[in-house]
Amino acid sequence: MEPFSQHKGLVAPLERSNVDTDAIIPKQFLKSIKRTGFGDNLFDELRYLDHGEPGQDCSQRPKNPDFVLNRERYQGATVLLTGRNFGCGSSREHAPWALKDYGFRAIIAPSFADIFYNNCIKNGLLPVALPEETVERLFREVEAQPGYELAVDLPNQTVTTPSGETFGFEIDGFRKHMLEQGLDEIGLTLQHADAIRAYEERRRQEAPWLFRA
Repeated sequence: MEPFSQHKGLVAPLERSNVDTDAIIPKQFLKSIKRTGFGDNLFDELRYLDHGEPGQDCSQRPKNPDFVLNRERYQGATVLLTGRNFGCGSSREHAPWALKDYGFRAIIAPSFADIFYNNCIKNGLLPVALPEETVERLFREVEAQPGYELAVDLPNQTVTTPSGETFGFEIDGFRKHMLEQGLDEIGLTLQHADAIRAYEERRRQEAPWLFRA
């Protein structure tokens, strides 16, 4: 998993609340568990005017010109600004996979669904919760300024605007450590692989009957 420290990127504003995981990545795309290849189908029912299916060539599909990610000024965006309770609904991990595969590194919203928030952390995607009035202000600034970028600093837990104004955000220390180190729970456990092997060998010597086939 790619570590997260600081990131500065173009902001795409998705001014919607209660965006659920089925809107982020519809159910027909959940058959794969490869963690990649989902970016073309991110927000599929919002981005395209037809019904999408796995394996379809998205470059030939009709796009919804009113959807934010299809607007020229937001091409290449890596920071998503959105409304409260983002990622609600089912607990599918494909939602952060799709966001990450599209190119987003951070999501800023007033609040997130708990399971989605944790799934983001496990996949190297930083969810940043800011007060609703701050998010509303950022929406206005993004709309008014083409090329609007935000700098997200995880070690210092800050978001900085183009004018230099800084907003702080909270994150649990353990989750912060995992993101900074680029670790999920498996990677964290494997850091102690030598100690685990030593314990298993010691137990094999102390209680050999437990290891008989």
